Amino acid sequence: MTSGPTLRKIIHVDMDAFFASVEQRDRPEWKGLPIIVGGPAESRGVVCSASYEARKFGVRSAMSSAKAKRLCPQAIFVHPRFDAYYEASQRLREIFHEVTDLVEPLSLDEAYLDVTENKWNEPLAGRIAIRIREEIKKRLSLTASAGVASTLFLAKIASDQNKPDGLTIIPPEKALDFIAGLPVARLWGVGPATEERLHKLGIRLAKDFRDFPDSTLEQELGKSGLFLKGLSLGIDPRTVDPEGERKSYGSERTFSKDVTDSEILDSTLGELSRDVASSLKADGLRAKTFTLKIRYSDFETITRSLTLHRFTDDGGRVHRDLARLLSDKTEAGLRPVRLIGASASQLLHEGDPEQLWFPLPEFS
Repeated sequence: MTSGPTLRKIIHVDMDAFFASVEQRDRPEWKGLPIIVGGPAESRGVVCSASYEARKFGVRSAMSSAKAKRLCPQAIFVHPRFDAYYEASQRLREIFHEVTDLVEPLSLDEAYLDVTENKWNEPLAGRIAIRIREEIKKRLSLTASAGVASTLFLAKIASDQNKPDGLTIIPPEKALDFIAGLPVARLWGVGPATEERLHKLGIRLAKDFRDFPDSTLEQELGKSGLFLKGLSLGIDPRTVDPEGERKSYGSERTFSKDVTDSEILDSTLGELSRDVASSLKADGLRAKTFTLKIRYSDFETITRSLTLHRFTDDGGRVHRDLARLLSDKTEAGLRPVRLIGASASQLLHEGDPEQLWFPLPEFS
């Protein structure tokens, strides 16, 4: 009798209101107060991060600072300090790598860990998650939420169940019941346009996929339809990719309301550019190709890319170049924008030789 494949033990760790929490940690007098990290309301900035005290008033990331000020007039607005967030992220990853080398960072403040085999020789993933969160509190004076499951999809869903400072464990035998009642929007890769198409098919909850014919799903959604059905059945073939294998870094914001104001778009792009640059620095990388992503209000999505002559991790430089793409190569501002994103690819590790690129001369 042959045994089936070994179930993986996956932990998803997600820091709580990371940027705002770092500010409260470094300024103890702000503890318990509503903190908003982002541009000031008078400059038409946007919210980069909000403490849970501010979130109680309805303040959310990517909201305009002016609206956040109206919702929470007593909030303290703080300009982002990406160097501080980068330093905290570095220390966070040191903790992760004390547990396992199978770490996949998703951003400065969250990561997947495969702890099926681990350096602590701890057989129970739940105990590992508890210890990781204790180490984060002790060393960084910050809190994190964690999800434990046998797949990446479920671990990430679980980490969001009891925020802030929470832990959710989904045992394999309870996975199908847990997934069944999830709205389709919670499934990995389902955005507003896909959600609308699924609703038209009568698929509103994950369990609705289970008896839906594969042929119809593939016809309506291509291979992604079959992938989503697999998720509804607890099947997620993705694995944790160690950070050294990462091919790109990205950050994006979906606005609560469509935006036409060019100043808000530019301010948001600046925050995203610096976020991407900080993620590169955290992993000792620089990048050469940068991409702007725009999703208009009608869900049409476009990307515009540029390749620099030199590798960089300078967020200001990235912002200036992507801002030119935003103004010259898109209709943002003329058409309402639902989402804006920035990403970096063509990566170079610190210490690797850099091959310079020189444009060839043009001949008439």
